[in-house]
Amino acid sequence: MLKLSGNSLYNGAGQCFDPLSLTWTQAGPVSGIPITEAEAVRWLQKRSGTPIRPPVAVIGPREATEEQKFTAHQAGQALASLGLTVLCGGRQGVMEAICRGVAEGNGLSIGLLPEGEWQNANSYVSVPIATGIGIARNVLIARAALCIVAVGGGLGTLSEMALALQFGKTVLTLCHAPEVPGSRPFADWESLEPILCRTVLQME
Repeated sequence: MLKLSGNSLYNGAGQCFDPLSLTWTQAGPVSGIPITEAEAVRWLQKRSGTPIRPPVAVIGPREATEEQKFTAHQAGQALASLGLTVLCGGRQGVMEAICRGVAEGNGLSIGLLPEGEWQNANSYVSVPIATGIGIARNVLIARAALCIVAVGGGLGTLSEMALALQFGKTVLTLCHAPEVPGSRPFADWESLEPILCRTVLQME
């Protein structure tokens, strides 16, 4: 059980959460208002007072199916509602759908483009970053993200998933994304979101 006391978050073991280092430290029993994990993430992103907000990456194919685009759009809206910054490849398909969902939820999306021109970003990216390094930008996405959500995907998505796992990141998947040992598949966003929240809160 999570509790909010003043402007501090505590877990059932009496540990206090440090928003800056994303770690739990022993504090002892405390009284407070019980909150859900999703509410705790919103507190962390919007009201904890820390200016540092590591992004959650959403990856997937540029040539996406309607199911993949629908799921990515839904995920974008949900991530914006949680106050989470979204990192993606900044192009079309799943990337455009996630950014559209984020934009509709008044959230922030960052697109790391393989090209050297930021104008190649889809029209919903909040912050397009032209890396000019081609598919090597996959390494940056995998390294920079707090965790990874893969929505479908092919070889490019597979490489990002494998790199993220190599970096010790949590990788959650939807829409029959590539199977990589260590990744965790989910049937839909509703079942994935609680695990994502626990990952952000360093409870997984």
